[in-house]
Amino acid sequence: MNIRITSIYSITVLFLLSVVNAWADEYQETVDVFNAASESGWFFDNHQGYAVFPTVGKAGIGIGGAFGKGRVYENGVHIGDTKVTQVTIGLQLGGQAYSMIIFFQDKRALDEFTSGNFEFGAQATAVAITAGASAAATTTGSSVGASGGQHDAITSGKYHKGMATFTVAKGGLMYEASIGGQKFSYTAK
Repeated sequence: MNIRITSIYSITVLFLLSVVNAWADEYQETVDVFNAASESGWFFDNHQGYAVFPTVGKAGIGIGGAFGKGRVYENGVHIGDTKVTQVTIGLQLGGQAYSMIIFFQDKRALDEFTSGNFEFGAQATAVAITAGASAAATTTGSSVGASGGQHDAITSGKYHKGMATFTVAKGGLMYEASIGGQKFSYTAK
């Protein structure tokens, strides 16, 4: 009887540990995708910190929106959590999901992002990491329709005002010509 209770307890603990590891792994898996991608991998050696969003969901029919939860890291240490929201207006139809990472070149850029509510204007750009085609997507809503997926990604990019943003399409299809911006909130750990 005692061996049976110990076995059940051991199996329960192993199950719970695997669930916790799987939950934490979505962030590490996303970081691995961006680290393996051509030039975005370079940013992991040349940054003060980064914000990573495993999944940002986006949808629209005339009026659209996006939302995602992420984590902020400074020198590889998780320092807080972040959320991104976006509202767009214009010609748009569909839905998509993508992963996103924002690199902070220096302490000033990281502090600006983590100061509370940070906003990317409509002119801010993100490099869309795709296999077989390089494209630029902006927070104005211009999206990419082709992607080889997250396992064979290539890209190029650079810092602009201390930040560099990359996205990887996960699925879906979105047609749009819209205007909007992204707003980020930050909560320290």
